[in-house]
Amino acid sequence: MSKEPGVQLDINEPNTENITTTTPNSTNNGCCPLAKNKYFSYLFSKDFILILLLGQFLSFCITCTIVTSGKLAEYNVIVPTTQSLLTYVGLFIIYTPINIYKKGFRGYFDMIKTRWWKYLILSIIDVEGNYFSVKAYAYTSLLSIMLLDAWSTPCVVILLIIFLKVKFHWSQYLAVLICLGGIAVIIASDFIGGMDMHSATKPVVGDIFCLLSATFYAISNVTEEYFVRQRPLYEVIGQMGFYGTIISGIQLAALERNELANIEWTGSAVGVLIAYTIVMICFYTGAPILFRLSSAAFFNLSLLTSDFYSLIFTVYLFHEKVYRLYPIAYVGTLVGLIIYNIYPATKPRVQENKDNNNDEHNKEVKGEKDVEANEIVQ
Repeated sequence: MSKEPGVQLDINEPNTENITTTTPNSTNNGCCPLAKNKYFSYLFSKDFILILLLGQFLSFCITCTIVTSGKLAEYNVIVPTTQSLLTYVGLFIIYTPINIYKKGFRGYFDMIKTRWWKYLILSIIDVEGNYFSVKAYAYTSLLSIMLLDAWSTPCVVILLIIFLKVKFHWSQYLAVLICLGGIAVIIASDFIGGMDMHSATKPVVGDIFCLLSATFYAISNVTEEYFVRQRPLYEVIGQMGFYGTIISGIQLAALERNELANIEWTGSAVGVLIAYTIVMICFYTGAPILFRLSSAAFFNLSLLTSDFYSLIFTVYLFHEKVYRLYPIAYVGTLVGLIIYNIYPATKPRVQENKDNNNDEHNKEVKGEKDVEANEIVQ
């Protein structure tokens, strides 16, 4: 769907196309020759500034989860499923009332009846990604985590090509390599300087957990992008919270009862756990918006800068020295993000929801569009 002059797309519209596939009209009157180019003009638009800032906000959120998970490990609080459970409960409490308000009770239960299995699969993948991610911090080093986490980016690109039939321009492959190159510079700098936040206790186990986490996250990101291009954001996030709560609760009862019973809770540990939960709720709220406005590939590239933000935390919290190549790596990653958006990405081939033949579903979608149409600015 092309953006017409003067029309602003609503991110909650379930069938909104990928707005990065079009080039907005530029209002720069001769201020820069590149701003008039049909491809480069997007880099001077408010849309690009929005997704760039949103991506960096989510990257900072990831950094906060890394720091809080590290602090919890220092307090000997290693309960990844419990951490995930609190996040999913928060998402369920926040977005389920919105879902019911938009659809009504009948529409809400019709939605659960027709699409429950889709959100269940998505939630299982996401829960396990969170589980192995937090587990990895207890066994392997930060350098290994930084390196292995980068696997999620090429994995997302591969999945987008195979399942959503996205065709990338050669410049976008180059952008991915540049962003990964920034991570390589940070890792090489840390290795040469002998810096690390904590030592590895079981590096092989931790590395396997990290690879599993990155793979699960990649599958989850692509699947969630597919869903948010079909359904309203509040439905997708709310259902992830609903099924994520159930799955995490079952997994907690099976795997973490002893760990929870043996933890010596302190005010500091509880405070850090609450901070982790708040940051994760913000992250889960912002991520599908970026999927809608851009893509899962851009989302994962944006998160690569989280390693630089992590190093800033080490300077102020742990009084480490920043190696001079760190800022260069950060700038390199941002350059990669810019190059990625020079050439418009193709639209994912998302099919119409098969439930559209259902009369009740048609009424539900129509009702949602009527509500959301009032929010679109003409």
